[in-house]
Amino acid sequence: MFSIDWAHFTPGTAVLGGAMIGASAGAMALIGGKIAGISGIFGGALSEVMQGKRPLPWRLWFLGGLVCASFLWVLFRPVPGAHYGESWPLIAAGGLIVGFGTRLGSGCASGHGVCGLARFSPRSMAAVATFIGMGMVTTFVMRHLLGGV
Repeated sequence: MFSIDWAHFTPGTAVLGGAMIGASAGAMALIGGKIAGISGIFGGALSEVMQGKRPLPWRLWFLGGLVCASFLWVLFRPVPGAHYGESWPLIAAGGLIVGFGTRLGSGCASGHGVCGLARFSPRSMAAVATFIGMGMVTTFVMRHLLGGV
């Protein structure tokens, strides 16, 4: 389980990060006509590779930026008191399962939540309500019914 030492939490970086995500999603939509949904971008690149094509450069830059920015942030500005209670292979397996679910559900939180809600998409509103609702149910079950497993 992920936990944060709230005594050292600074919301300024979260607000800045959210603003940067919103600005980049808006720029991608306005300038390139693309939706900044990570599962769609990754799935598109994977589909291109499976067809024997080179992935479009913008897809590689977008995905590479996500990975590089994450590693740089962890190296230079780790979240104080943040700890993962599971092994990295288990976290990676969970990520793959989530990735499969986002493709099955035709989108992820970034595409539906950031871009779809901004466009008032009914499908995105339903998807985000489902994401949040299931997250609340999962948290309740894990913390209260299974005793904090």
